[in-house]
Amino acid sequence: MGTSYSVKWLAADSAGSDQVIQQTAALSSAADAMLADVNQSMSTYITDSELSQLNRASGTVTQQLSEPLYQVLELSRQISVKSDGAFDVTVGPLVNLWGFGPDGRVTKAPSAADILALQPRIGYQKVKLDAEQSAVERAEGVYIDLSAVAKGYGVDRLAELVESHGITDYLVEIGGELRASGLKLNDEPWLIAIESPVSGKRAIQRIIAVNDVAVATSGDYRNYFEENGIRFSHTIDPATGRPISHKLASVTVLRPTCAEADALATAFTVMGEDKAYAYAIANGIDAMFIVKSDTGFVEKQTPGFAAYLVE
Repeated sequence: MGTSYSVKWLAADSAGSDQVIQQTAALSSAADAMLADVNQSMSTYITDSELSQLNRASGTVTQQLSEPLYQVLELSRQISVKSDGAFDVTVGPLVNLWGFGPDGRVTKAPSAADILALQPRIGYQKVKLDAEQSAVERAEGVYIDLSAVAKGYGVDRLAELVESHGITDYLVEIGGELRASGLKLNDEPWLIAIESPVSGKRAIQRIIAVNDVAVATSGDYRNYFEENGIRFSHTIDPATGRPISHKLASVTVLRPTCAEADALATAFTVMGEDKAYAYAIANGIDAMFIVKSDTGFVEKQTPGFAAYLVE
């Protein structure tokens, strides 16, 4: 996934040091193998991954899928429908065109003609799922990119792996996406820092105290390029084929699973602060939005999210 992962847990009081060392080694080995399997299924960077082979197939293709890949595509479909296409796994060709995919970086914005030429290949409706057969029908020329949901799915799989070892108090993380369960030492909640969306430096915007929830953050302040003083974000709006241009700099979403939080964070980033906030309120989603203003950044939180803040 091009990033790091970490697993932290509270060992049982009865566990000796040798037992903890053995458990750590077993978990580390199992986690490496499990995440390699996720990559081999869903990566667009691995040429022989299950997803890469599906993307390379010519014409309209119907293919039976592994259970993990089918699950992630089904969750993606559901969020695409509910978000009216703000989340769309077929946006990959545009992501690549703008230099944020496996094809490598660019320093110049593509032409309107190049963007228009790709638009017929974009649209989540072009990926149809068959639940009975665990199969997908992918329209001709469609390229599926799961980078906005697969990392969250990996976090969920890590959490399941940790729980299978009898651990109930833990914090698992991949590249900043997290899932917490139970409590840490002294019955304290896990503390998570939300980064301030300031370019060129690391700073903490807020700290939240969490347990039994997943956390995902999306923003436009790290991955971008500039041309003639104009910043082009890595988040592409499927409706326009261009990077987002509104003032929402960062959004953090809390959900029961990290896959859902990951996908919704991207959807909200595409929507912009007003539409995303209204969606979060209407659907009972805890979220915090950090919005650019003339004097800095302004926070906007749903009532449910505010309860997690550490003052």
